[in-house]
Amino acid sequence: MSASFSEWMRSAFSEPRLEAYTAAANQDANTAERLYWWNIEISAAFYGPLHCLELVLRNALDVQLRSAYARDTWWDNAPLTASGMRMVTDAHEKCRRRGARHVAADDIIAELPFGFWTSLLSNSRGSRYDRQLWVPTLHRAFPYYHGRRGDLHDNLEAMRLLRNRIMHHEPIHHRDLAADHRKIYRLINFINTTAAKESLAMDRVPTVLGHRQAVCDGSRPPRF
Repeated sequence: MSASFSEWMRSAFSEPRLEAYTAAANQDANTAERLYWWNIEISAAFYGPLHCLELVLRNALDVQLRSAYARDTWWDNAPLTASGMRMVTDAHEKCRRRGARHVAADDIIAELPFGFWTSLLSNSRGSRYDRQLWVPTLHRAFPYYHGRRGDLHDNLEAMRLLRNRIMHHEPIHHRDLAADHRKIYRLINFINTTAAKESLAMDRVPTVLGHRQAVCDGSRPPRF
């Protein structure tokens, strides 16, 4: 690549990884370095809102499923797909490997990934979740939502993918991050309006978004 990052960055982070920043900065090495650090800063800022979305979602779904199946281990009776049951089994095994003598339902809930919860709102091949879970039960977890289940699932899945990009340290600077931010809070609002309001009050994503130009032109030092 024609632009050159600091030697220590090229050694520590690898040139192939840095190429996306070089291209976004029109081959300007200084701007590319600053964009790299800003990408970390905005990724860190998104951690809080995504944390809130995932926990609000899983707990709301868990409450409805415990009620519907009259047991804490509702997955024993719910019509989960083979993939869903594998995720439950994997969660149980992870708890066991940590040395837990007794694995409680709450331990399993905490271990299940974001993808498990979004999958409960899908209607993927081999599942009948729309009729067996959404219609009788799971729609109650979204008291402020009046749209289609499929649209809700697609929006939650998009935020899960954003979360995965952040957790795997991938570039997100090219996205419409303001739109992503609004989507997170719309989704939380569908479940719990107070949680959305209180989370937003602590949120620094808009501030970090506003600093992008200053960081990239060098008038504000990057920090995370």
